[in-house]
Amino acid sequence: MSEAIVQAAGFLLELSPDWLILRASENAHGFLSEYHQRLVGEPLSAFTLAQPLHDLRNSLARQRGSSGIARAYRVRLFEEPRYFDIAFQTTEDSIIFDGLPSADEGLGDCLGSVSRLIEGLGQGDQRTALDGAARRMRALTGFDRAVLTLGQDRVESSRSKFPDFSVTGDLPAIVADSSSRPVGMFPRREQAPIDQALLRSPTLQQLEELRSAGVRSVLRVPILRRGEEIGYFQCDNRTARTPSFELHAAAELFAQIFGMLLPA
Repeated sequence: MSEAIVQAAGFLLELSPDWLILRASENAHGFLSEYHQRLVGEPLSAFTLAQPLHDLRNSLARQRGSSGIARAYRVRLFEEPRYFDIAFQTTEDSIIFDGLPSADEGLGDCLGSVSRLIEGLGQGDQRTALDGAARRMRALTGFDRAVLTLGQDRVESSRSKFPDFSVTGDLPAIVADSSSRPVGMFPRREQAPIDQALLRSPTLQQLEELRSAGVRSVLRVPILRRGEEIGYFQCDNRTARTPSFELHAAAELFAQIFGMLLPA
């Protein structure tokens, strides 16, 4: 299997600028009720309702030119009552379109928690601020451990002792389950541009390294200052976690605010 692969918890489409489907993950039929071979070469509008697709296109247009990720929650793509959370972003010549089944309840809970957690964030000396940020990130995500790395400083907040481990290369922003078998993209070719997809899979080597460390799920967000990454939070969990674009957005927002509060 090529390592241009996708986590099985959701689906991934690569679209042209006019929303023609260029590639589709090989598990797309489980979410979109059409096999990936049938999807490729067709406009996305051939398989979705007109109004939600119109809304998604408008949302992407509003953030065009930004390096950020546009998200939409509880989108009803078809006549049947199935809802999806969508994350999409532009590359030089395509649109990366990630999709996950929506949670039945709790929409807004994660983002709503950020405002409560930022109160007092960054106060005290640097060590106190770092310790507090790691604890708050763990509270926000509910993961077993949150590690904050900032330059030479590394602090963690953990429910129990984790082994020291390292992973070869950069992990994706979200790892739902290191024990789940990833799926390929159709048609197969070099991995780019899906490298930046939220649902891209870790490499097979990275998955093995996570399993060996007893880590099933990971959430990773950068800490930015003036657009430059100066550190990151990594949250680890011993059991699989249902991936959530809202939780990722909330963690990203928390990390962004923390980066702004740090002394220059």
